Amino acid sequence: MEVNVHEAKTHLSRLLRRVAAGEEITISRAGTPVARLIAAPPINTSRPMGMDRGKIWISDDFDARDPELEALFYAPLDGGPLVIPPPSEKKQGRKKKKT
Repeated sequence: MEVNVHEAKTHLSRLLRRVAAGEEITISRAGTPVARLIAAPPINTSRPMGMDRGKIWISDDFDARDPELEALFYAPLDGGPLVIPPPSEKKQGRKKKKT
């Protein structure tokens, strides 16, 4: 289908519906084609599983306690003795419902 610029501006929404349905539209100025409306390809936002396999490494002790770092967080403001709380023994997870 071929339309002139004025018709394309006036009926853009209608033309876009036709393009989405698979039609190709040529826009002309004074009978000379200047643009072509075609449907855009679908955007694929999914990423393949395992695409970073072998690129990422996590140390076995990544969650080990670091006394130097803990001293920065738990150092008392008044210069008193350093008190570091023991690690939590709570397990994270869902509570079981009583039946």
